[in-house]
Amino acid sequence: MLVIKPHAAAVAEAAAAIVAETIQQTGGSTVGLAGGSTPEATYRVLAGGTHDWDRVTLWLGDERWVAPDHPDANAGTVTRILGSAADRLLVPRYDLGDPHAAAADYATKLAAAFADRDGRPDLVLLGIGDDGHTASLFPGTAALDIVDRDYVANWVPAKKTWRLTATLPLLWSARRIVFIVTGEAKSSMIARVLDGAEPFPAQMVAAGSDDVTWLLDEAAASQLTETRR
Repeated sequence: MLVIKPHAAAVAEAAAAIVAETIQQTGGSTVGLAGGSTPEATYRVLAGGTHDWDRVTLWLGDERWVAPDHPDANAGTVTRILGSAADRLLVPRYDLGDPHAAAADYATKLAAAFADRDGRPDLVLLGIGDDGHTASLFPGTAALDIVDRDYVANWVPAKKTWRLTATLPLLWSARRIVFIVTGEAKSSMIARVLDGAEPFPAQMVAAGSDDVTWLLDEAAASQLTETRR
């Protein structure tokens, strides 16, 4: 499903409403959060509302291999914006000292969190990079080929760093995926993924999912064909 809003603020409001609806309708819901700067506006909207966070498990679709209090850490951004609601956030253990061990430990925690939900996440929020990556599934990286694990350490040569990321099978298992995309800088890639169906990681995630919503602002949707819009 494609939803186009007039501007980025409206996208944030719409994404927050989807999260709120999931929390309200689903007992013991699990919500995967996207990293990067785009979803921060959505988290600010959520922080300003009243939600039954005690019924929710929050988790990260990906994380940088840095300490949770590092400025680049997705966990730190979520905690800073959501405040006390972030008490419900599962955070990878950087103190284990090894990205593979941290990813395996996090996969175990996620499996326990999903156990009462038939082993499936309820909702996953995702973004898309200029290169077509989503979560930390970057083009050409090893994590794209992993089918026997839900969460892995992924070496990203373009960034010269390790990332921890949900794998395709875990994302495909989600009851609903919502891509949050704003800004003209993303418009070319959105057109290539949605109109061209080019096999970038974001397109691979969407193609294998049961329920996908692309939530765009007008700027991000500006290069889509009129038929698609």
